[in-house]
Formats: sequence, structure tokens, C-alpha cells
Amino acid sequence: MSGFAYVVRDGKVEKPILKAALGNQDAGLTWIHLSTNDERAQAWLSGEAKLSQYIIDALTAAETRPRCDAVGEGAVINLRGLSSEKLVASDPLASIRMYALGGYVFSVTRKPLNALGPVREQIEGGKILDPGDLIAAIAQTITEELDPEVAELGDSLDDCEEQITTHHAFELRRMVNSVRVQAIGYRRFLVPQRTALEKLANLPGEWLRDDDRLHLAAAADRAARMAEELESIRERAALTHETLTDLRAEQIDQRSLIIAIVAMVFLPLTFITGLLGMNVAGIPYAHETWAFGAVVAICVVLAVAIAAYFIRRHWFER
Repeated sequence: MSGFAYVVRDGKVEKPILKAALGNQDAGLTWIHLSTNDERAQAWLSGEAKLSQYIIDALTAAETRPRCDAVGEGAVINLRGLSSEKLVASDPLASIRMYALGGYVFSVTRKPLNALGPVREQIEGGKILDPGDLIAAIAQTITEELDPEVAELGDSLDDCEEQITTHHAFELRRMVNSVRVQAIGYRRFLVPQRTALEKLANLPGEWLRDDDRLHLAAAADRAARMAEELESIRERAALTHETLTDLRAEQIDQRSLIIAIVAMVFLPLTFITGLLGMNVAGIPYAHETWAFGAVVAICVVLAVAIAAYFIRRHWFER
């Protein structure tokens, strides 16, 4: 189990060890963060931090989704953000689980969360003074980092739509599928995250100031806009995929038609050459010197006539 702690008192920032961070009742903010995926975090939160089992389960659950629940005078908040570790497509965002009460914020992550670095810099720079500032900063950093990722998905889909041709259908289908999977994965968490942020901004409690509520509302609005953009990307990707599938089917039909026409041209020629090539007695003109040239001429005339018929019927243009 690893982690860190910050204590902000009268604008001054301290970085004590985890155990020493407890008991700072006069501090404006005490932030204790654990990075773990094992049972030692549960033991520490229970034995050292003296948190209730409900809070411990919420902070250390294996599977979470964005949420915000009032617990007495405090709140449990789960948010999702980008991670430096490559995650599966169905679960592309790392979670941070937080419990805020009074001047304390306990947080737990199971995967590396990119937003923690900038937030720690803000604390060390004296820009975060209380739990409301901390949670609002985490929410804003997460949404600001996700915004360009969502925009890039839209740009990738724009490029795919501009390049739709029968020559690039197969490659574009893979690109569109990739964009669609990422959009679905992000949207899965951004929609409930918007709800969680809106609920958090409206929670009663003195630990959330008016400016914190405004920042949380702004983060919620940004999350809502990204969720709407992801929904649009998902629908556009589905339509683009259908178009590419139709183009692929049309390409296959066109090639099948050409093969069929070529077979129709050579079918009577094959019959004639096969009939005259039988190794039996009685083949007409078998000993005449002009017979081979005549057969070749007949085959050429038949091939030209059949091809001309298909051309007049515009079969090659279908």
C-alpha cells in the first residue's frame, strides 16, 4: 500500500506521513490518499482512520461508477478520469473514490490517475485551502483532461467520413469501430459523472463554499457537453459503419458481376473447344489445314458478340 498526505493550515502546506496526518482538527484541509488494490487499505482505514465499514466499502470497492451520496454531514464521491496506464476498452477511465467530512478528505485509487499530479501542484502552490477546493479541483482537472480526448474522437470520425470510398472501406471500418468503442466507453462513465457532480454541487454542508459549488457546476456542465458529444459520435459512427458496410457489399457485388460476365463470355467457348477436343474418331474437318483458324475465328466472334451484348445492356456499369 502506498499513498501521501497533505495538511493545509493557515495557508501553509505540510506533507506528513499518513498516520501523522490524522488528528489535525484545526487544519483547514487534511487530504489522505491511498494508492492500492489490496486489503491493507481496508485495514488502515478501519484501524487508523476509524472510518465506518460503509465508507470503507465505498472507498475500496473493486467495481465503481461515478456517484455522490450524502453520508451524515459528509459525502462519498466517486469520479472517473484518464490514467497513464493502458486500460481495457470497456473500462477506459480510472476511478478515484473520496470521502469528505469536515476538514478531512480520504481518497483511494486502484489505478494511476493523471489528475492527481496537477492537483498536488495546486495544493503545494497554495491554491487549495479546504475540502471543497480540493474536490472541485479534482473534478475540473478530470474534465479538462477529458475534453480534448473527446474532441479528438470527433476529429477522427470527421476524417473517416471525408475518406469514405470503396478503396478505403476496409481500413476505415476498423478506424470507425475504434472510435465507436472509445466513445461508448467514455460515455458510460461521463453520463453518471455529470449527475454526481450536479448532486455534489447541491449538497448541504458548510465544507462546500459558494465558489466551490460554482466550480462543480461548471465541471458538471462540461461533463454534460462531453456526454452529448460522445452520444453524437456514437450515432455518427454507427451511420458511417453502415455506409462503409454498404460500400463493401457493393464492391463485392461489382466484382462478382465482373466474374460472372467473364464466365458467361468463356462458357460457350469452353463448350466448343471441349467438344472439338474429344479424342474420338469422326471429328469434322480434323484433317483440314484451315480448320484450326476457323475454330479460332468462331470463338473470337462469339466472345465479341457476347461482350457487346453485355455492354449494350450496361451490365459493366452496375
